Amino acid sequence: MRERIIESAKEIFSSMLMMEIVEVESDESGALPLVDSISGVIGLAGTHKGVLAIHLPHVVAIAVTSSFLGMDVEEMNSDVEDAVGELANMLGGNVKSILSEKGRDINLSLPTTISGRQYDYQSNKEADRTFIRFQCEPGEFAVELLLEK
Repeated sequence: MRERIIESAKEIFSSMLMMEIVEVESDESGALPLVDSISGVIGLAGTHKGVLAIHLPHVVAIAVTSSFLGMDVEEMNSDVEDAVGELANMLGGNVKSILSEKGRDINLSLPTTISGRQYDYQSNKEADRTFIRFQCEPGEFAVELLLEK
């Protein structure tokens, strides 16, 4: 699962954003401090229930959005929120196909974003957690998948 999520993220960043990303080793908790960050979140329901999130520091989110839109974005705005939501959506679609051959037995929610000066992100349910840190030129970010046990 982990390797397929890494492949998926690399493909999305390479093809959609023209950015190369590499996995960064981290301890098991892997948590990034969510300070001046934005998270794109998408829910999964059906045979697999859970949440996929991509967590990006604002500086990385702005750089990603600039690349995504092909124009300079200089501050957090609705374009950044939309781009991060779309990234979560693309990753969620790929995770859906990883978890289910045909994908018909898993539904995805609309993406939402959470942004702020400092916040925590955690599940209130028992969940299997896959947490992957990545590095790109503007900085580090993470992809997190929580699946109910």
